[in-house]
Amino acid sequence: MEQVIIIGAGPCGLSAACELQKQGVNPLIIDKGCIVNSIYHFPTFMQFFSTPQLIEIGDVPFTTIQDKPSRHEGLNYYRMIAERKELRIHQYEKVEQVTQFGDHFKIFTKDRLGNELQYEAQHVIVATGYYDNPNLLNIPGEELAKVSHYFKEAHPYVGLKIAVVGLKNSAVDTAMELQRCGAEVTVIHRNDHISDSVKKWVRPLFESLIEKEKINMMWNAELKEIKNDAIVIEQNGVTQEMDNDFVFAMTGYHPDHSFIQSMGVGINEETGAPTFHEETMETNVKSLYIAGVLAAGNNANSIFIENGRFHGKWIAKDIVKKLNVS
Repeated sequence: MEQVIIIGAGPCGLSAACELQKQGVNPLIIDKGCIVNSIYHFPTFMQFFSTPQLIEIGDVPFTTIQDKPSRHEGLNYYRMIAERKELRIHQYEKVEQVTQFGDHFKIFTKDRLGNELQYEAQHVIVATGYYDNPNLLNIPGEELAKVSHYFKEAHPYVGLKIAVVGLKNSAVDTAMELQRCGAEVTVIHRNDHISDSVKKWVRPLFESLIEKEKINMMWNAELKEIKNDAIVIEQNGVTQEMDNDFVFAMTGYHPDHSFIQSMGVGINEETGAPTFHEETMETNVKSLYIAGVLAAGNNANSIFIENGRFHGKWIAKDIVKKLNVS
């Protein structure tokens, strides 16, 4: 039987593993993808908003060439953490079910070859993030292959008509990179202003592209329908159809609480926040903990690597105390 199983090999899951390791506990980490799978799926040329010091884990310095690390540097850093700490990680193995069985848990998984596996653990930490769950537009045509909620890089879209929905950091970065590579970019935003959360060093550049009409900015507008070769937009009460090749719906992401709900964790209907103890991160299910953005509820932007990485310290302290008592 494992003392601790961590579900999710993102920065917060890795941080929890490092903190437990300091206390003499060697947890098993299981992830349905690769190490820091969400970061791997970030845009190819993305830079973090944070300085490297703010996303360090495991007491290992994160040094970079520039003030803010790139996606590539982040992948190298977290991969190095896993190797240097000799963390036990099962990649490409999806946790299908977690069931409390007496004073421990049974964890049922399926690996990439379709093999069904089973584990037992005294304690479980869920650190699954939110990047796999985009906020949908819920409009006709959203299921078309031309629509994506993720942006990788701009090269495949040279000379094509692209619509970007939303106007926070991911949408602004997507629109600017597409424009630089020669795409015809239209940005659709339901409000009449840029979000205050947009990076301060990026905002003037984006505003300049709008002023120079290098990006077609549609304020007070909503995407109503997506067709194979066009999109339908309503702006200030007027509906129009525009030619279109691809759509990037950069409307954000949210945690999937159905997984922890299936384990018996309570969810606040108003805030979407799970029931947990703020000093230990233990949920209302004994010995079941959450780490990272799962704790944020509907306000997913309130927890990042910067603050989610500390959850591991609180969790490790509580688990070690229980293990010593038992």
